[in-house]
Amino acid sequence: MLALSVAALAFNAPLSARAGARPAVSMMAKSRALPFLEAPPALDGLIGSQGFDPLKCSTYVSTKWLVESELKHGRICMLATAGWIATDLGVRFPGAAYQVGPLAAHDAMVAKGDMLVLFIAASLFELLGGTPKIFQLFNVNTPAKPGEYFFDPLNLGKGNAERMQLAEIKNGRLAMLAFSGIVTQAALYGKPFPYF
Repeated sequence: MLALSVAALAFNAPLSARAGARPAVSMMAKSRALPFLEAPPALDGLIGSQGFDPLKCSTYVSTKWLVESELKHGRICMLATAGWIATDLGVRFPGAAYQVGPLAAHDAMVAKGDMLVLFIAASLFELLGGTPKIFQLFNVNTPAKPGEYFFDPLNLGKGNAERMQLAEIKNGRLAMLAFSGIVTQAALYGKPFPYF
């Protein structure tokens, strides 16, 4: 038995010789959000970027388009979260048809026809506001920033624009998670605010 183990050691090269023969390892920057993945280089310099792109969307789609989409969805979810909670706390439109909870409101509004009006209004808003924004984002001659619609009546963006943009991105991401959690909790358990 001892002869077998000594024979096995005899065929191994010395440790110092093996250590010097290692190939060079190329280290790429790691994502701060998912440290086991590489950070996509297209996301460098974006406000609020944590290197989260596990599907590598930034290699196939313009980052301006991705940021515009994230901002738009975040803004909608911030409004939706506030509206859902307000409805759960008792805020309602006048009229018997509107005296339902937020989960049942969708079906009630479809039956009444209000959802079609909302769909047409949202479509017009998107067509009139979103289509020109697409051309601005992809036009090289007129640089436009994603999410910039020049609507700041309180001048909150003056002087601290980068801090406000970071706050908007973070709050939008939180609202997207919050709204999906609120809807799931309400659908599964039917409990109103605070949903537990």
